[in-house]
Amino acid sequence: YELFPRSASPDPRRPGTLQDVIARLEYVADLGFDVLYLPPIHPIGTTHRKGRNNAETAGPNDPGVPWAIGSPDGGHDAVHPELGTLADVEALVAAAAAKGIRVALDLAFQASPDHPYVREHPAWFRARPDGTIQYAENPPKRYEDIYPFDFETDDWQALWRELLRIVRFWIDHGIRIFRVDNPHTKPFAFWEWLISEVKRTDPDILFLSEAFTRPKIMYRLAKLGFSQSYTYFTWRTTKQELVDYFTELSRPPIADFFRPNLWPNTPDILHEYLQHGGRPAFIVRLVLAATLAASYGIYGPAYELCIATPREPGSEEYLDSEKYQVRHWRLDATESIAPIVRRVNEIRRRHPALQDDTRLAFHGIDNDELLAYSKRSPDGRDRILVVVNLDPHHVQTGTLELPLADFGIPAERPFEVEDLLGGQTYLWHGPRNGIVLDPAVMPAHVFALRAPVRTEADFSADR
Repeated sequence: YELFPRSASPDPRRPGTLQDVIARLEYVADLGFDVLYLPPIHPIGTTHRKGRNNAETAGPNDPGVPWAIGSPDGGHDAVHPELGTLADVEALVAAAAAKGIRVALDLAFQASPDHPYVREHPAWFRARPDGTIQYAENPPKRYEDIYPFDFETDDWQALWRELLRIVRFWIDHGIRIFRVDNPHTKPFAFWEWLISEVKRTDPDILFLSEAFTRPKIMYRLAKLGFSQSYTYFTWRTTKQELVDYFTELSRPPIADFFRPNLWPNTPDILHEYLQHGGRPAFIVRLVLAATLAASYGIYGPAYELCIATPREPGSEEYLDSEKYQVRHWRLDATESIAPIVRRVNEIRRRHPALQDDTRLAFHGIDNDELLAYSKRSPDGRDRILVVVNLDPHHVQTGTLELPLADFGIPAERPFEVEDLLGGQTYLWHGPRNGIVLDPAVMPAHVFALRAPVRTEADFSADR
């Protein structure tokens, strides 16, 4: 679960703090998440600071982008004074652990023009011919408030050692999970060295790769040591796209080294499916993310509150994005899907079949708007069948075909399927059974397959 600490205040008259995040832990725990991910919590620069909705000029009260790290208050090993102190970080880690939650921290290896590194180590940045430092770009996006490091500088050894020190600094303060910002824009050799150095002393540290780039590069980063990776799930919305992509991810050779972490939204990405699909679309993508892979996340509270307004038509940027301003959220809003998020996470915890990436099988269903797939636990005892209506606007019907022999169910025996989302139990006969999903009610079934039902003939045979 990702949240911005500065938007965690219960008081709309002030921004949030790390102490407010501690108070929010009960909410996160109630939703059922076991990792709380914080965007950068460091001081933010003022030079070329971005305003609301990425305006090139910031107003006097605009807080800046958390990824523009560094100011006279410090750099990557400092906490933004408005958020709190290092003691607050440690208190948050301890309070989260008491609720079964680990805290993940953003690892963004870049600097604002005001970072102490710029003054103390100018050789760590690439200069233009006129002597000015080149700001970051990801065309068509421009980040005038961010300077990328030059990992091939003549002083590269000192730079690399310093970045390793930063990672170990936060490990010493209780952080065991790092979400790594844009690792594909840094040299492979750097990550191979840094991760191996960290794992040598702390083998349990997890690194999540935020690399939305070419598949071969994403897979290479996994082989270099990244524990998990973001994926293209956000942009796979049709039945065939989902079948093709997750067949690839759940089978060797990819499944041998690549661990997907599915996100239906991020602070950078509000997909058009969510923009136009209403509340059912958010439920659809939640169920898919939570059941197609063993690991998933949401950027909240924007997700559970079904925030769907883009900055402008055709954009995947949120209007009034938290990247550029403080937001205040009504967590008790009637449109919240928090109860469904809670239920989905309860199902995940109780069913080992959903805690594995490699035992995924897709099943035939005669409607391109209906997607059906199953997962089984390693011992085969836990069997979960998921059917999702990919159309968030209309009722869809179809006939599902199950390979009953694969589930150990005799074709001639009736068997029970319990809908863990809706609470109903159905008696099915044979491999072909009808499905009706109304997105206005619930756009998905998450079925637990039960043992075949004993019939009168069975009892007679016993006698």
